Amino acid sequence: MADLSRAHAEAFLEMMSAERGAAANTLASYERDLEDLASFLSTRKIGLTAASSTDLTDYLAHLAGQGFAASSQARRLSAMRQFYRFLYTEGLRGDDPTGILDAPKKERGLPKILSEAEVGRLLARAAEEAAAPEGSVGERIGRLRMLALLELLYATGMRVSELVSLPAKVMDQEGRFLMIRGKGNKERLVPLSRSAIAAMTAYGKARNEAIAAGREAESSWLFPSAGKQGYLPRQVFARDLKGLAARAGIRTSAISPHVLRHAFASHLLQNGADLRVVQELLGHSDISTTQIYTHVLEERLREVVEMHHPLAKATKNPD
Repeated sequence: MADLSRAHAEAFLEMMSAERGAAANTLASYERDLEDLASFLSTRKIGLTAASSTDLTDYLAHLAGQGFAASSQARRLSAMRQFYRFLYTEGLRGDDPTGILDAPKKERGLPKILSEAEVGRLLARAAEEAAAPEGSVGERIGRLRMLALLELLYATGMRVSELVSLPAKVMDQEGRFLMIRGKGNKERLVPLSRSAIAAMTAYGKARNEAIAAGREAESSWLFPSAGKQGYLPRQVFARDLKGLAARAGIRTSAISPHVLRHAFASHLLQNGADLRVVQELLGHSDISTTQIYTHVLEERLREVVEMHHPLAKATKNPD
């Protein structure tokens, strides 16, 4: 980095530290990013402070060509924006060359899901443990609670925050539907499976018996906790779910409450459900959010075409 460019970069880093309180790691990251940009510009015999919008666009293209992820490119662009904005504000440049640069587009990742067989194994393991008679009253209720949580989550596709904060009064509801209060205080009606109703009933009965015996405290929450919120923290549920997955022979890295929500949606679509219905059940305000799950339909259609289309067969088995 040339002396003038280095002086400007150091002045920028000092400003970030003194005026914006940037952490040491952030400052080190900015310094590395500016040094890398300066190295690229030096091959064009251009100083860091003299770079044009075209130079900076070419640099981002260079990063993409080197295999940098869109998120890494976006971080470099953020450092560039702040540096050149600083130069413009301080009167060291008459323009900001990053003003017309577009942020690299990030590909929207596909959601992790479990197969129907894996969900079946998880539920079977939870049911087996819930039926075991050993342990204290609290331990038995804990196992029944886990089964009820899983059955409800897979039957409804609720957000984990909606699930753990269900009020105890949902036990008074009759029929196969549950009213959920979701984001923006919006309510939606979701159907319950017979197994979810059975799991809730068994859990509720065990809790009521423990309350009557003075072993459990009454609560306004379906899944109470001693914490300040009064209901089961989602982090505790996520931790216990990973433990159950390990015992069921499922990779713990592949499981989380949100993954079960994904599985609910994907399995519905895979078995012929309408996208609008799935949107309603998930509580998505915009169908574009739900459309990410259509990858399972695309994969299924591809398999159907490859299996049944005569041209596909002819391609696979040429005479």
